[in-house]
Amino acid sequence: MAVPEPELRLWPEHYRHLLAESGLDRDAELAGALQPEDINRTALFSLAQGLRDPELLRQQVRTDYPDAQDNRAVTARLSVLQQDLALNIIAPQTLRLFLHGKAPQPDPERIFLGALRPGEQTSPRWFLAANATPVDVCEFVSGMEAQVNAWYPVFRQSLGVSPGAYWSSVGLGLGAPFSVVWNRGEPSAVCQLAQAWLNQFECDANRFIDWIPAEFSGQSCAIPQRKGCCLKYLLPEGGYCGTCGIYRKERMATLSHQKPSSTPGQWRPGL
Repeated sequence: MAVPEPELRLWPEHYRHLLAESGLDRDAELAGALQPEDINRTALFSLAQGLRDPELLRQQVRTDYPDAQDNRAVTARLSVLQQDLALNIIAPQTLRLFLHGKAPQPDPERIFLGALRPGEQTSPRWFLAANATPVDVCEFVSGMEAQVNAWYPVFRQSLGVSPGAYWSSVGLGLGAPFSVVWNRGEPSAVCQLAQAWLNQFECDANRFIDWIPAEFSGQSCAIPQRKGCCLKYLLPEGGYCGTCGIYRKERMATLSHQKPSSTPGQWRPGL
């Protein structure tokens, strides 16, 4: 069911109120979370080209990653590459939307896969052309849901990315503004608003992400738990992301006894 436009336009303000209730400044938090754009990245081809010819993506993975030669390894790399698309295209544009009330649409003709630089393995690969035109909240939501729904059949059927992996990665990207304040906002309020924000999109992202109030060694926080695995653990440099569903039950059962950490199996913002 379509969301009324007046309600959609209020989301940056809803978010500002959420942060203000915890003594946080929206503009400072979001501006600090946005990374400088890498304007020197060499483009290999656009996402649109990869969607039209998925073998381009498959072959690029084999070229860039010597470990990815059998089908299982190639699928794992493609799944992580799709997560990279969500975290480095969808996430920063969602941050900009909440910061400015406008952000570029995820036009696949303007999204490019960057070449690996010497020594790189896990750096961001996808980037958005700098001259993309920002749109308002209503157009961003409608455009985003149209794009992620259009990309899904290619990633699922042609590239073998699982539904849980695809949609939970999209959900993490869309939930980026809430990840920024995961351990400083009021947990229940952050989780409630984060889940409500995902509900604005007519796609399956909300089905594969649960925002859950939790506690790390006495510190209250809000964490997204995905119902699908990106397969990063299969990579030579991989490990279990803190949001991963593989050890979801065990993690949630012991969460209150753990300390915030970047070790596999514990949560860290953006993963």
